[in-house]
Amino acid sequence: MSTVLPGPGSGEQAPPAGADPVIVCESVVRIHRHHSIEVQALQGLDLHVDKGEMIAVVGPSGAGKSTLLSILAGADAPTAGTVRVAGWDLARMSGRERVTYRRRVVGLVQQQASRNLIPYLTAADNVTVPLGLASYPRAKRAARALDLLDRVGVASCADRLPRQLSGGEQQRVAIAVALANEPPLLLADEPTGELDTATSHEIFDTLRAASAESGITVVVVTHDPTVSGQVGRTVAIRDGRTSSEVLRHTEHSEDGESHVVAQEFAVMDRAGRVQVPREFRQALALTRRVRLALEADHVELWPDGRA
Repeated sequence: MSTVLPGPGSGEQAPPAGADPVIVCESVVRIHRHHSIEVQALQGLDLHVDKGEMIAVVGPSGAGKSTLLSILAGADAPTAGTVRVAGWDLARMSGRERVTYRRRVVGLVQQQASRNLIPYLTAADNVTVPLGLASYPRAKRAARALDLLDRVGVASCADRLPRQLSGGEQQRVAIAVALANEPPLLLADEPTGELDTATSHEIFDTLRAASAESGITVVVVTHDPTVSGQVGRTVAIRDGRTSSEVLRHTEHSEDGESHVVAQEFAVMDRAGRVQVPREFRQALALTRRVRLALEADHVELWPDGRA
């Protein structure tokens, strides 16, 4: 038996010709140092995300998801490699540039509502805070805040404090706050982790609408693989590297019915390395050494010593 790696024409959805990715991560390394101990959280991660895409980044605890999120949010910097977001080089930013980047280029929605919203301000006032930090015209801030709250479906909550809102309403307001300065990138860290299933679907509908209306790029980081089914592309991180991607698209049958088709692809880095899923390795007893065979339209991977 062999593992067959697909070649060209296997159905992978390539980005549009000439598309300029909003996120470019190449060979990203992040090493955390604690006294004499070094922990390599990212080990050569590669990731490209195009303008207007909405993707999910999944993986087990310790895989490197939180580190990647911190770097994209401008709260951390890579130890080595390239990270560019909307033309900003995150590895070379000065302290002042980092502040500007966080105010204008990236919006962040976190899992805990208490970290997204100021508890003693109304929903509308919470939205005006980033507007003020970005020197948005004072006379237009209130109208801008109400417009954003209306776009995410909570205009009726404008005068309420966070404690007077449900969990889903709080996250919708948090999305409005994150969108206030029209950033090209919105990061959502477990945005539905504390919500029920129905409310979770509503939050994802809100994120999809924001992406579709304004062309904003959305990256959702989660450990829940079921959440990733809400997006068209899921990127899995394992051991500090992107290991696989699932691409989803809708197909229509002759009788008019539609259904979602999902295809999983292994991710090859710039050095040609591919992480073979554990279940594949176990099924075929793939261990330290494997044999490759190049065919006309695919590559075969064989266990050592087998024909």
